[in-house]
Amino acid sequence: QVQLVESGGGLVQPGGSLRLSCAASGGIFSRYVMGWYRQAPGNQRELVATITSGGSTNYADSVKGRVTISRDNAKNTVYLRLNSLKPEDTAVYYCSAKYFAFSYWGQGTPVTVSS
Repeated sequence: QVQLVESGGGLVQPGGSLRLSCAASGGIFSRYVMGWYRQAPGNQRELVATITSGGSTNYADSVKGRVTISRDNAKNTVYLRLNSLKPEDTAVYYCSAKYFAFSYWGQGTPVTVSS
């Protein structure tokens, strides 16, 4: 069983930046494909970015060029750097860990982009 705990969300002005963190425990972190997803009010959960165990990354078109996902296997942590934030980035951001048929989710951290 893998436990994921997100942190780093909050209120930020348009154009600002945030770094989200997701600390994992209970599994072999380096094996997992780690991801960040988000869900805005009234919308379905959507992919933001993923990173494989080897460090290959994938980004949603809506965030390409503004977002960087990274991982530190020694710290069992995955990060999401959000730059040039827009009001439409407002959502709860969830961390995920996937390994074959197994997938785990954190409780989410809210990000609000507003002036």
